[in-house]
Parts: sequence; structure tokens; C-alpha cells
Amino acid sequence: MYQKFIYTVSLFASSLFFSQIQKVEPAFWWKGMKNPELQILVYGKNIANDQIEFSDGVQIKDIQKVENPNYVFVTVNTNEINVPKFNISIKKGKKNISTYTYELKQRQSNSAARESFTSKDVMYLIMPDRFANGDEKNDSSPQLTEKANRSLPGGRHGGDLRGIINNLDYIQNLGATAVWLTPVNEDNEKVYSYHGYAQTDLYKIDARYGTNEEYRELSQKLNKRNMKLVMDYVTNHWGVSHWMIKDLPTKDWIHWFEDGENGFKRSNYKTTTQFDTNASDIDKKIALDGWFDTTMPDINQKNPLVLKYLTQNAIWWIEYAELGGFRVDTYPYNDKEAMAKWAKAITDEYPNFNIVGETWLNTAGHISAWQKNSKTGEAANYNSYLPSVMDFMLYGDLPRALKEKEGWDSGMNRIYNTLSSDFLYPDINNVMVFFENHDTERWNEIFNDDPKAYQLGLTLIATVRGIPQIYYGSEVGMRGDKNKGGDADIRRDFPGGWKSDKQNAFNPSMQTSMQKEFYQFTQKLLNWRKGKEVIHTGKTKNFFPQNDVFVYFRYNEKESVMVVLNNSDAEQAVDVKHFAESLKTFTKGKDILSDKEFSIRENFKIPAKTSMVVELK
Repeated sequence: MYQKFIYTVSLFASSLFFSQIQKVEPAFWWKGMKNPELQILVYGKNIANDQIEFSDGVQIKDIQKVENPNYVFVTVNTNEINVPKFNISIKKGKKNISTYTYELKQRQSNSAARESFTSKDVMYLIMPDRFANGDEKNDSSPQLTEKANRSLPGGRHGGDLRGIINNLDYIQNLGATAVWLTPVNEDNEKVYSYHGYAQTDLYKIDARYGTNEEYRELSQKLNKRNMKLVMDYVTNHWGVSHWMIKDLPTKDWIHWFEDGENGFKRSNYKTTTQFDTNASDIDKKIALDGWFDTTMPDINQKNPLVLKYLTQNAIWWIEYAELGGFRVDTYPYNDKEAMAKWAKAITDEYPNFNIVGETWLNTAGHISAWQKNSKTGEAANYNSYLPSVMDFMLYGDLPRALKEKEGWDSGMNRIYNTLSSDFLYPDINNVMVFFENHDTERWNEIFNDDPKAYQLGLTLIATVRGIPQIYYGSEVGMRGDKNKGGDADIRRDFPGGWKSDKQNAFNPSMQTSMQKEFYQFTQKLLNWRKGKEVIHTGKTKNFFPQNDVFVYFRYNEKESVMVVLNNSDAEQAVDVKHFAESLKTFTKGKDILSDKEFSIRENFKIPAKTSMVVELK
């Protein structure tokens, strides 16, 4: 099926049809970009067989035709264009066949210096289809295949952008300052399209979520609250129903395996091969070029046209939607040299713009190699130019640490050992820390809705170095069993997001007693964190755990905070003399979680399975 689909559907279109312009991407651009070069994709039946002209004296720098005559890639220098609009015309001899009016908008004066997410932020991850249904009219779309069916766990449930906009007060009051949405671009696959990672149009918001304008509205309303919208960007793969996959510009737009079934071969998912100097060529090729799934063709970033397309698309969304950052899916599965160019092009245009890559690896050595200016990456003659990475090592060790009894390398010692690798990261404050996301087992499932385990985990990620990320619904005790119910079970609907829901957890006054316990703890801790520079950028002093109690300090020249995590089943005494080097001249402390003040000149006790965040005075 794939061979016929890729090779024969449209590479040789009939010359009987006129060359009408069917698509232009990007549809418009901006004046004033640092990089003035713009490559415009013009698409239409046999369009390469005819003349292409630009009006108003606009000079074409380069025209690139490819093996598929339905595509022409035209490069211009926007600094040399002195009109806000010009026509792109397709001509057959002197006859004008088709015209598209192209617009160069005026860029906002402060656009290049836009703020992005940093360690000052707490990121709230939302799967839009499962959060809140703000507009029931768009639950299904006549142009899109899969229709709404909330009774189907893996189906479309109707959550949308309007539902998020309607609940911004809830997100802000919780203490989050950045919102990361799983992909909301069009995903027109037949089933399981709700997750959004098999995108079929990179320039269009999925109609079941809303419109491009509503996406920009969400971003602008967040910005007015001093919050940020983070786009989930996918460079590694597209959906098999993407319009360009159906009519490939070039055979090498995607990766193709001659020995695979109809060209398809699944990735072996062994991305450690990227930095393994002894890796076999075949293992590395299958890891990077293999497809994630049959519905997700693997994109070839080595192709310069592909890389240019991905780069311009990313910049277009930043500029159009006033974005506050990217999270990039499956980062190590891409060609790393091409992705370095992609990341550098974006951060050259927007020096403050943050991009965090999904670096799902298990050791600090492997993860840190992906961060910009990494010494471990440098050892492999590589600089990713990727500002931020996800701390999957801490993610993996945290639940095990809380479940284990203390040992030389178990229990809370696991966390200590993980943090002892911080020296490998060139920018340790710019790593994302988390204990769950949309791909993992729910934390509250692992710990059976134990509020103590939740409080210990949240206290840790909210007070260690880095950018804490929480997953929608954890703050009200939402659960989900990935092993039994699959991905759909860890992506349940937020209670109260639909008019028919019997209970509304968005309203604190309507929360159950259990939901209140989770919510109030989250709200208190995250709102306290907002104004704490010492947590955002302060230094860290770790003390080796004793009796399953881990103590560390976050400090700067102005203040100091003592964090105490007791994972023991029993109350423990804290010997203040042991921490004298960090307690110094402080005499009092206030635990911001319990609001209790006490002397830190005397030993104090911490209850079993309890966390304390102590402001020192």
C-alpha cells in the first residue's frame, strides 16, 4: 500500500490540467526578520511545467524544482521587497492561469525579544481533547474523518481551545505560569487522532480544537496574565494522511526502507546510538530513520528543503501566535546535525526563546549531551544548540525512591545520586523536572491516591533546580492505569470539563475532600514558588540522606530555604548540628507548608512521609 501510495499516486500528474495554485506555504510572512531569506512553497497540478512570476518588481532569488512537478520552491530576500503585498502568478505563455496575493506583514517591534519559559515558571501540561469542551459545535468536523465519541476511550472527546480559555483562571490560581498543550495542529487520521502527534497540516489548527485565531487568542490571553503558551512541536514524523505525504515533493522527503514491508520499518527506539562511538551503522539507521508507527512516516531532516520547511514553520508559529516556547517531541530520533541547525536558526531569530527537547534517555550523561554547549556532546564533536532538556533520570528514580527502603543506593539515596550528576549539564537551571506526563503512568495510580506521596513528589520537583512540569488533573488526584487501560486511561477527561459531568473539579467549592487535599497543597506550594528567586536560580547544597530523610538547601546572597523530605514510615528527628554549614547564623525557620515557625537552633521533628519547605530567618 505504501509503495503505491508514495511512488505512483501523484509524482506524474497529467498535463491536461491547468496549473492552478492550490497551496502556498507559508501563507504570509513578516518584514524585519534577522534572516531575510524566505522560501515559499507553491503547490498545484503540474505547476513546475509553467512560468512563475512575482509582481511589483519583487526579485526571485532562486527557483527550485523537484521530481514532483506539483511543487516549486521559490526563494526571495524580504529586505529587498518594498511593498506590503505582491502577486505570485502562474503563466502559460502570456496567459495568466492562477494568482495568489502574498502579504508581508509588519513585525512587532519587540517580537525578537519576546519572553520564554524559564526556571521561574511552572508548566501545566494539557491534553486538549481531554481537558474541557468549551464549544460543542466543533466536536466533529465535516472535513475531518474521525468524529466525536466520548464513550470510546481512544476516541475524540470534544475538549478544545475554548475550553482551555474558559479555565485560565483555574490554571493561574493553581500557580502555573506556562501552559504546554500536546499538538493541536490538524491530525486527520481515521482513529486515535486526539493525541495530535500524526499531524496532517503544520499550518492549521485542527478544526475540532478551534481555529488558528483561537490559538493565537489563547496565547495572547495567557501573555496578558504574564503566562506563556508552549507549543508541542513534532519534527520527527508526520501523519500518513498529511497532504504532502500523499503527494511527496521528493522521494527522500521521508525515510524509505527498500527491505521493509512496502518501505516501512519500525524504529528500534535505541537512540543511545546517537552518541555511541561504537554503534553499528544498521542499528543507528533503524533508530533514526525507522518509523514510529505505520501511521507516522519518518521525516528526513537531512533534506535541505525539509529542514527549511520545518524551520520556517516553527518561526511562523512563534511570530503568528506570540508563543512562549517549544517542547519538541522525540528529539533524539531526529538527525542531530540537522536539528542543531533548526534550533540555532530559531534562537538566532529569538535569542530568549526556550526549546525543551523530549530526551527520553536514562542517564545524565546521555541526556545532558543534548543540551546546548554540553561537554559530553562536545566530546562527540557536537553542539545541539538546544537550550533545554527533560530530566528523565530524575523522573525514573523518583517513584522508585519513594517506594524503596533506604539502602546504599536505594530509597532517598537514589535522588541524591541522581542530583550528584548535575555537573554534566551546562545549564542545570534550564532542565525540565517532572514525575509524570501524557506518556507515563499516572503518579496517583502508582501511589494509590496517597496524598503524602504526592506531596513528597511535588515538593521535590517544585524546589529542586530546573523547570517543574505538572500534568493536568494530578492536582485533584486523577489516576490512570497505562498497563491495563493503555494511553487512553492516563488521558482521562478532567471532571467538570463537560456540561454533562456530575462533578466539577474546576470549582474549588465543588471539589471532593480528597480533591481539595491535593489541590490546596498544590496551590499553596506553586503560588509560593512564583516569587522565590532563590528557588528559580539559587545554588543548591545537598546533604546525604539519613534515616530516609533527604535535606537540601536552595540559597543565594539574599535568602536560604531548607527542604526536608521524610520518606520514612516513622517520625524522624532532624539534627541541626549536621547542617551547620548551611544554617550558619539563622535562628528561626518557617515551614511554608504548615505555616509553623520554630527555632532551628534546636533539633526538630518531621512526621512520617512528610515534606517541609523552611524559609530561614
